[in-house]
Amino acid sequence: MENNNYKSGFATLIGRPNVGKSTLMNKLIGQKIAITSNKPQTTRNRIQTVYTCDEGQIVFLDTPGIHKAKNKLGEYMVNAAERTLKEVDVILWLVEPTTFVGAGEQHIAEQLKKVKTPVILVINKTDTVKKEELLAVIDTYRKLHEFDEIVPVSALSGDNTDTLIKQIFKYLPYGPKFYDEDTVTVQPMRQIVAELIREKALRCLNEEIPHGIAVVIDSFKERRNARGPITDIDATIICERDSHKGIIIGKGGEMLKKIGTNARYEIEKQLDMKVNLKLWVKVKKEWRDSDILLKNFGYDKKKDK
Repeated sequence: MENNNYKSGFATLIGRPNVGKSTLMNKLIGQKIAITSNKPQTTRNRIQTVYTCDEGQIVFLDTPGIHKAKNKLGEYMVNAAERTLKEVDVILWLVEPTTFVGAGEQHIAEQLKKVKTPVILVINKTDTVKKEELLAVIDTYRKLHEFDEIVPVSALSGDNTDTLIKQIFKYLPYGPKFYDEDTVTVQPMRQIVAELIREKALRCLNEEIPHGIAVVIDSFKERRNARGPITDIDATIICERDSHKGIIIGKGGEMLKKIGTNARYEIEKQLDMKVNLKLWVKVKKEWRDSDILLKNFGYDKKKDK
């Protein structure tokens, strides 16, 4: 029997790089889908994850952080983020609990003036401030934009995320679900695996390398052996300089081995089976400024429209 009170729609998470968008989405969904790292700009594609309950279904788009572009990859990320503002039913603007409003926040506020989509201000990391400080933050942001709702949360602990879900549903249209209720992501598994490998590389490597790396899945095959199913994955980490290649591989291959071990552990949890992961490293100079290479590594402007 059809439920006429069922709601389903799209929500997007925006905010400066590194305010906790991916952490919040992973907490809401209850699974690790978006890569998280303490380095900015870790999310490169608009990741679609799905939250389903008795009340309805929310499809989340986790956008790359809105920032000023430095190269063609940067342009791709900014365009993807800004385009989602017009496509969704509700926007979640995630900020940190500080009264300092920087150029990044001013830029986002300007973007929000161009759209009519409802905006919920989500103040993250509330576990790090006192209540009086939080009230000052709310007051500061109220002067910046006319928000439909303001919801303080802690993405790390999950505090008040249930209230956030209720507020999102307020702005979704009535209608049937888009995806089966057991769907948590509409990302291809190869893309999730590539992102997990990239996350582990980000966590292990020095500051100057991470933004200049991409991960390409060369092969992804499942087979059975005496102990059960196993997935063989061959992947290549792409970097921009020969010196970076040496750092990624490490002395005696130690760094590459560490990245591979950490990634395999996460991939096995996602696939729920044993994984045989082989990693290679290749240099593609200035790939972030090459349209052809960007497309080759999964950042296709046409496909993402």
